[in-house]
Amino acid sequence: MTIFIFGEAMLEYHSNGGAAGLQYGGDTLNTAIHMARAGLDVAYVTALGTDKVSDALVREMADEGINTQYILRHPDRTTGIYAIHLDAKGERSFVYWRDRSAARDMFGLPQMADVMGHAQQASMLYFSLITLAILPEEGRNMLFKLAATVRENGGKVVYDSNFRYNLWPDLDTARAVSQHAMMTSDIGLPTNVDEQQIWDNSMSQSDIAGRWHDAGCKEVVVKAGEHGCVYSDALSPPRQFDANMVSVVDSSGAGDAFNAGYLIGRYRGDDVETSIAAGQKLAAWVVGMKGAIPRRETGI
Repeated sequence: MTIFIFGEAMLEYHSNGGAAGLQYGGDTLNTAIHMARAGLDVAYVTALGTDKVSDALVREMADEGINTQYILRHPDRTTGIYAIHLDAKGERSFVYWRDRSAARDMFGLPQMADVMGHAQQASMLYFSLITLAILPEEGRNMLFKLAATVRENGGKVVYDSNFRYNLWPDLDTARAVSQHAMMTSDIGLPTNVDEQQIWDNSMSQSDIAGRWHDAGCKEVVVKAGEHGCVYSDALSPPRQFDANMVSVVDSSGAGDAFNAGYLIGRYRGDDVETSIAAGQKLAAWVVGMKGAIPRRETGI
């Protein structure tokens, strides 16, 4: 059974310079790569251009073990770019150039009908609030319809409310879209800071989990960086899991890595404790090196 992950693959440039240089990334792509490296059958769904940079990105994904047969090619658009600047503590700031990103129009391409037919049989469907932010309303609605069909067919839907304010016309729109996504999801992987920015700065991790449960999402892990995470399944009191204390070189991709580690465990039938430990281990490895996707030879 195939895991389908929808999102935007981008060129990543580290403005600090150094050896990192030009790489590839994007929140859902980062998660897809980690899951594929673990040997899971992962198909990434996006749209890229027909240029050589897009060709190279498809090859990179295939080399990582990702199923690339559902990556569409747009005749008039290309790959988005983002730059990351790291401060002395390894914390990030971003600049984006994605107006001509092919992924924004992926649901407008005629080949998407065939992709959707295959994705309906997904064992797991994964997307983020960034995925939804880049799509026009029609594309969002098509993705929500797909999520409903996947659930009807026995698959699981996973949603991460990864929030970038500058991708939205206003906060009310972001709230409405995220609420709809929560209602379509079986597993929620929010971050406390994102949820506080979207809803209420005073919300605790338990408050956040409660909001997701109220929307219908049964299994929620609220990530809080160095403060660990809270697991909640609405059947018992929320449980706190402390973080691994590590030296942070680059916090890029930490949440994406945690999501992958956690989902790998849950997909294989591991219990919550084992899955959270796997997510924390993978996230700790990622933040100890530059870039959201360290090379495999650096080893975990």
